[in-house]
Amino acid sequence: MAVQNWIDVLKSSKKTALIHDGKRKIHYLFTDGKEMSEEYDLKTDELIVRKWRHKSTLGAHGQWEVEVGEPLAGPVNSSDSEVIKENCSNPVFMRKDTKTSFQWRIRNLPYPKDVFSVSVEPSDRCIIIKTSNKKYYKKFNITDLDRSQLPLDNSALSFTHANNTLIVSYKKPKETLTLEQELLKELKKLKGSGEGDVDCKTQ
Repeated sequence: MAVQNWIDVLKSSKKTALIHDGKRKIHYLFTDGKEMSEEYDLKTDELIVRKWRHKSTLGAHGQWEVEVGEPLAGPVNSSDSEVIKENCSNPVFMRKDTKTSFQWRIRNLPYPKDVFSVSVEPSDRCIIIKTSNKKYYKKFNITDLDRSQLPLDNSALSFTHANNTLIVSYKKPKETLTLEQELLKELKKLKGSGEGDVDCKTQ
C-alpha cells in the first residue's frame, strides 16, 4: 500500500532533531538526495513548517520550497523594493494545517463568500478555487495525498471567508491521521539537541 511505502521512506531517511524556541525541528535526508525540513510546535505537536530542497543535476543544492507555512521571503535589495510594494496587495497563498485538516489561507481577497467556488477535480487530483467575478483562480494539489496515493473526496472539502482571507479546509483521511501519529511517535524518540544539522539551525 502506498501509505505504508511513504511511512517506510520517512523511517529509512537520515533524521536530525533540534529543539529550539518552543519548536521541534526535524531535518530529513532521503536516499535520493532530497531534503525535507519540518517544524512542530512542542506544546501542541502541530506542524508549523514543511519545506523541501532538491539537488540539481550537477549536485548543487537548490532553493528551499515551502509546502506548509509562511512563504519564504526573498532577499530585498533596492531593485526589488518597487516590485514588493506593487505586489503587497496581491493574493498571498499559504498552507497552514490543523491536527484534523489540511488547510490553505489566501489573504487579500476582498470579495464576499458567495463569489467563491471551491471544488475537487478528481481526474487532475487537485482543488480548484474560482470566483464568479473572474478575479481569482487557483489550482493546487494536496501533496500529502499524492505521496500516499489516496483518493480525493469532495465531501471532505469546506471553506469560509473572513477579514479578506479565504480559508479552505480538507478533512484529513483516517490513513493520513494514522500516518501522522505514527511519525510523531518516531520523531519524539529522536534526541533533540542544539547541535543539529546546520540547515536545521539556520533555515
